[in-house]
Amino acid sequence: MCRFRVSIMTEFTGGDVYQAEFDPKAFLEYFKFGDTWRDDFLIFILKQYCKTFTSGVVKGDTLIDIGSGPNIHQLLSACESFKEIIASDYTYRNHQELEKWLKNEPGAFDWTPVVEYVCELEGNREKVAEKEAKLRKTIKRVLKCDVHQSNPMEPIVLPPADCLISSLCLEAACKDLNTYRNALKNINSLLKPGGHLVLSGDLGCSFFMVGPKRFSCLVLGEEFLREVLSDTGFIIQEFEVLCRGDDIIDDSSDFSGMYFILARKEEAI
Repeated sequence: MCRFRVSIMTEFTGGDVYQAEFDPKAFLEYFKFGDTWRDDFLIFILKQYCKTFTSGVVKGDTLIDIGSGPNIHQLLSACESFKEIIASDYTYRNHQELEKWLKNEPGAFDWTPVVEYVCELEGNREKVAEKEAKLRKTIKRVLKCDVHQSNPMEPIVLPPADCLISSLCLEAACKDLNTYRNALKNINSLLKPGGHLVLSGDLGCSFFMVGPKRFSCLVLGEEFLREVLSDTGFIIQEFEVLCRGDDIIDDSSDFSGMYFILARKEEAI
């Protein structure tokens, strides 16, 4: 059990604030390998993704990424197991940043160190260019997503997917636990019965900094996550946690640890 930290309450930052003030380039600084304590958490999540998507169990035709942000790290292993990936996010600036990488445009974020690490995990250390090309080919669409809508992809209606993946999204988008419950139900509607949910994020986090801007985060604990997933019709297959050490001093976020969950949606009766 990770020890929660006490911090000053942060006013809820809703969708309008994200649309106006979320800076994707500043956020991407969190994903630079640089021998800092943050590397441990990035390595933790990349290892979990690799294990999940190379297992041969989590696979299919379509994977939907809920709240991709400007990121691709969460999809590097997944692209080997699905024919089509649909990325999504609420803010248009995240769409633009992601499209910049997909089109290999000048000024796109350099994911090379992360891609190299994933290739090494998968036993293909020399195949960085092939991995990037495979992911660019597999991501077919980047859509607007709002987890507070009963159909988060409104007005587009998608066929139910074989897998949903979401990282650091719902806790940032939801102001309270009840809203989180509803958002989870909403994204669940996009998943086939028997399909998989790959969910990850921060435990005990009330805020995070993106450049100079402070964004709110819903404080989540392991007990609530287990309960809400079960109530929403998921069977948890894996629940991994990496706690933040007490010796880590950093004012960019007050999170106490990171979680990774693999769950399966119950079959329709």
